[in-house]
Amino acid sequence: MRGWKWAAVCAGTVALTACAGLLPGGSSFATLRAGCGAETDYGADGQAVYSTLFDAYVAYRHRRLSQADYCAFEGDMASHYRMRTAGGSDAQRAWAEYLNAQRVKAIDWRAAVDPTLRGG
Repeated sequence: MRGWKWAAVCAGTVALTACAGLLPGGSSFATLRAGCGAETDYGADGQAVYSTLFDAYVAYRHRRLSQADYCAFEGDMASHYRMRTAGGSDAQRAWAEYLNAQRVKAIDWRAAVDPTLRGG
């Protein structure tokens, strides 16, 4: 990704953090997350997880994912995070690898529906 595009994505992530409750369309990210079940506190990994879930949310809003698929994605992340907190250093490494793979998946989903993320 070119430098200016990466900076725009990073700036967008910061803006999303401040405006998470102000999403268009009447249903917010927080409402969708709450509809999926209990929310997980991801501690220090919260921003990375939030960014990943938000990319998946954009794909959901554009009908790339169903609500059931989104909720399964979120639930799987929460499950892996709980395994990480219960394990040792190997569990931390496995969580980091898992989270990175999920970030790639969510960005791919979002890029399929969001022209601002398409390379060029």
